[in-house]
Amino acid sequence: MVNQRSSGVLLHPTSLPSFGGIGDLGPAAYEFVDWLASAKQSLWQVLPLGPVGYGNSPYSCTSAFAGNVLMISLERLAERGYINPALIAGGEKLANAVDFESVRARKLPLLREAAQNFLRSSPPGARARYDSFCVHNEWWLDDYALFAVLREKYAEMPWSSWPQELVHRKPQALQQSRKELKDLIAAECFLQFAFFEQWKSLRSYCGERGVRIIGDIAIFVSYDSADVWTHPDIFRLNDDLSPEVVAGVPPDAFSATGQRWGNPLYNWEALKARGYDWWIQRMKWAVETCDIIRLDHFRGFEACWEIPAEDPTAENGHWTPGPSSDLFRALKNELGKLPFIAEDLGYITPEVHALRKKLNVPGMKVMQFGFGDRGSHTYLPHQFTPDSVVYTGTHDNDTTVGWWNNSASPAEKAWAAPYFGQVEDGIHWAFIRAAFGSVATLAVIPVQDILGLDSDARMNVPSEPGGNWVWRLSHGALTSELAKKLALITEVTDRDVVTKGTTPAGGAGFAA
Repeated sequence: MVNQRSSGVLLHPTSLPSFGGIGDLGPAAYEFVDWLASAKQSLWQVLPLGPVGYGNSPYSCTSAFAGNVLMISLERLAERGYINPALIAGGEKLANAVDFESVRARKLPLLREAAQNFLRSSPPGARARYDSFCVHNEWWLDDYALFAVLREKYAEMPWSSWPQELVHRKPQALQQSRKELKDLIAAECFLQFAFFEQWKSLRSYCGERGVRIIGDIAIFVSYDSADVWTHPDIFRLNDDLSPEVVAGVPPDAFSATGQRWGNPLYNWEALKARGYDWWIQRMKWAVETCDIIRLDHFRGFEACWEIPAEDPTAENGHWTPGPSSDLFRALKNELGKLPFIAEDLGYITPEVHALRKKLNVPGMKVMQFGFGDRGSHTYLPHQFTPDSVVYTGTHDNDTTVGWWNNSASPAEKAWAAPYFGQVEDGIHWAFIRAAFGSVATLAVIPVQDILGLDSDARMNVPSEPGGNWVWRLSHGALTSELAKKLALITEVTDRDVVTKGTTPAGGAGFAA
């Protein structure tokens, strides 16, 4: 449950020190869960798990439902007999930064060979599980698998650049493509089966050790995604299926032109007429794969920044209403109480605060934001309320040591010094102790802050076009000494209540 006082660590699976150049769902993930349990941590927060598109960002996925096949463990496939272990021997395990292109070049052919081996000859039990997976997930899997194969066929060009009969999803063209590409489509379905089998196994292991998964749902989806291609009617598109308007945020102190994200906006009227069916499916799938759901850009449900698609910047946008509590009421009616966390950072109006409180959803507090003027002190522990989730920083922040050494202004340091007093073991531990000792119900710490790493370990620099999402954890960095230190802080701040043996899907309820 969201309302159980607890703590945990933020680490995306691609950052694990796994075999083969990228973190995956294999042995290193299980070792990390063991370390969490030894440190008395009961939460593991991840970023979106979908297949990455432009810029390799997990917030720019080609599907709201599919998994990122680069996270499939080749070692686990070999253990199941789907691939010859000799083919993966000699792969590096060192924690170098992820080179996505080289990982794709090496790993995708091996994954596809495993798929071919499985489809040619697989144990009856495994084949039955695969067939069941395909039937159970037909509602998204069939279109996604076709989309992924077509995207590769057309050199990863956006779907809007494909032949027009496919762009407009003419039934005869779709039927012909499914017939011609059936073997490749079946292989893509297997890879999704393998991803979710491995994820289910890992999540079950987490539950046995009292660790719940905090997942992440980006409010918007990419234009170049199976979702927009398959469901153009629920997005605001022109007759030629190009975006009419796109999402972003307005100009502010950090950017004179704002941020133009480029995601198409939803046609909320069309979605409401359909009973918000696509969102209900999305949230049902989310709670089937994670225990708690962070809603990225929560303010967009109340109102979002609408930018004319032809504009190169966000300057000429305006606020347009979102579905507000109407969507959440529909979700509650279909799915019951859902365990949400609201990402309510940035420019937040009283209306957004009111919506969050009405829904009884905890919001986020990022301590690095707390040392500006007095208005920023709401991000400091003495102003927290229990309906909060506290972070020292997020994937978009500098590490706490990096913030202190490189990013914090002299004024911010002047506020922080008296707040924390003398710190002998590093500014990061001062932040961690303050976060854990606060009244916030949940406390989540990026793994980089537990390790006291500098700016070169940050995960993402917003608006920077390259070099993001590549950081990886060093093998052996999470020592037993660190686990003991974190466990003691967890115990003394009463965050060590752990329920083992289950992966609960319940959480905070809604007032609406």
